[in-house]
Amino acid sequence: MSEANVSTQQPKAGEEARLPPPHVDPRGAGHHQGAPAEGSRPPVGLIWRVDRRETFEELRRARRQRSGPLTVSWVPGDPAEPPRVAYRIGRQTGPAVVRNRVRRRLRVLIRENAANLRPGAYLVGAGSGAVSMSFDDLRHSLVSALRKLQAVPR
Repeated sequence: MSEANVSTQQPKAGEEARLPPPHVDPRGAGHHQGAPAEGSRPPVGLIWRVDRRETFEELRRARRQRSGPLTVSWVPGDPAEPPRVAYRIGRQTGPAVVRNRVRRRLRVLIRENAANLRPGAYLVGAGSGAVSMSFDDLRHSLVSALRKLQAVPR
């Protein structure tokens, strides 16, 4: 076989690609997106977190209401701001996994009752009995403690 008999054209492929083409904008990105934000996102909705030392000191001196294993303290605050909530779950409650589970459950219950919260700062404490409580029992204890707090005059 000599070079004169070799075709310079490539044969056409018999099969098409098995994967569809990517869904990419051929013009590329329109602007620089930058790095993603670090840290937790800002609070969404009606509840903020307690972040000032003075507020924690006021909460320590505030009147408490107890219902089952839950204790709730409240100090009045600026009516223009949403309520602020902090959680206190001691190490006697259990390891970190258990404490975080209780804290998540309490956060959900506080969000459910956000409309009933007066402006100010709340400290929700949970004892070791909160671990074994059902979600409905925990809800009942929290609502009961919040009602007792609202019944107390400012």
